[in-house]
Amino acid sequence: MKITYFYLANCPHCRNADRIIQEIIAEDSKYAGVTFEKIEESQNKALADSYDYWYVPCFYLGKQKLMEGVPTKEKIQAAMDMALQQ
Repeated sequence: MKITYFYLANCPHCRNADRIIQEIIAEDSKYAGVTFEKIEESQNKALADSYDYWYVPCFYLGKQKLMEGVPTKEKIQAAMDMALQQ
């Protein structure tokens, strides 16, 4: 139930994704069971390069890409639902 979350500290879309995650958890406590391993892309370049993506925020479950780029509540909730099914 861990999502690997690539982000950049100065990315407004990543800050929006963080806000949406908190909103989803506040609306339904079952999502509190999903953990996020947040990896700052510029500080972990080698690890980030081992994944296939172009845009942040980007979520993976294992090596399966769940979401990339501009976040929406629907995309993030769908990713969290996939993590809960694991």
